[in-house]
Amino acid sequence: MFKLTSLNLNGIRSATRKGAEDWMASLRPDCICVQEIKAQAADIEGKFEELAGLRGYFHYAEKKGYSGVGIYTRHEPSDVVAGYGSPEFDAEGRYLELRFDTPARKLSVISAYFPSGASGEARQQAKFRFLAGFHPHLMQTKAEREFILCGDLNIAHQNIDLKNWRSNQKNSGFTPEERAWVSQILHPTEPGGGLVDVYRRLQPEATDAAYTWWSNRGQAYANNVGWRLDYHLATPALAALAQAEHIYKGEKFSDHAPITVDYAFTL
Repeated sequence: MFKLTSLNLNGIRSATRKGAEDWMASLRPDCICVQEIKAQAADIEGKFEELAGLRGYFHYAEKKGYSGVGIYTRHEPSDVVAGYGSPEFDAEGRYLELRFDTPARKLSVISAYFPSGASGEARQQAKFRFLAGFHPHLMQTKAEREFILCGDLNIAHQNIDLKNWRSNQKNSGFTPEERAWVSQILHPTEPGGGLVDVYRRLQPEATDAAYTWWSNRGQAYANNVGWRLDYHLATPALAALAQAEHIYKGEKFSDHAPITVDYAFTL
């Protein structure tokens, strides 16, 4: 069994102070994809290269204390790809791919952190640029290899993916354009689609239990006024191997909850 977790840390230093490493040690994932590490190489060295016995690989943002993604793994990758070829968004540290290729297969685990447009129109337009450029990269990768992308998409796809969907239809993260982008990549037969939302494959009707992010405003977490922003997106062959999912809410390391999926394969 391959146990794969995704967690937006909202700062690696903050999350580890809140017990994330001890939780990782008890969970024992094969890989954990992390987003929003908010750190540079100098911050990681000597402190966070390994967590819970897993070795970390990272793609840092140029801006200090901003964005950044990583993957902690107990398996040695055959190749490490930081960035996907976008000068604008590779500078923000949003994409890391670990390849675990053998003569018999090509397989990748990807950690991705999609931009948020919540701060204003300029960032929403940047988010649309990201989606437009990232889509062909996903399709090209799908044509060449099997993969699971874990990450914070900053998009709730359907009404059942957030508590207050009616009042959020014009807000970043739930605009018609963003939702249509997710629908496109998940379309089973149309060109430009073919990926699988693994959580929804396993839990097609879950509502309140599906949320992975809660605003820090008000009593959103206490009242479970949440959004499902964190995903496993997989090629169909790997998605078909998903056996079980779990969103962990026993402790709070971040404003996001970790989502773990067990897949019936081994590296």
